[in-house]
Amino acid sequence: MNPEPSPWRLKEFIEHIDIWIGLEKPDVDLRIHVLAWAMRRDENPYQGARRESGFPNLWFAPVPQSNRNGQIVICITKSSSRCVRCAARGSAR
Repeated sequence: MNPEPSPWRLKEFIEHIDIWIGLEKPDVDLRIHVLAWAMRRDENPYQGARRESGFPNLWFAPVPQSNRNGQIVICITKSSSRCVRCAARGSAR
């Protein structure tokens, strides 16, 4: 039995996670947690996300359990035609 194909395609998540790692130098556990969370966005990209006011397809989704030592990782996604694109990455200290 073949699993159902994902209804969403992820774009530029790995590239932005790599940029975030280079800038923020998070510990290995946090890297793995964020990467695992991001790779599940193809299942339901809007889970835990909220729409940014004034933008029809800009969503902010905090990565659960990413608040470590004052650091909160946020992934920003924009969707169109069943494609989810990582537009930026960020942290708050």
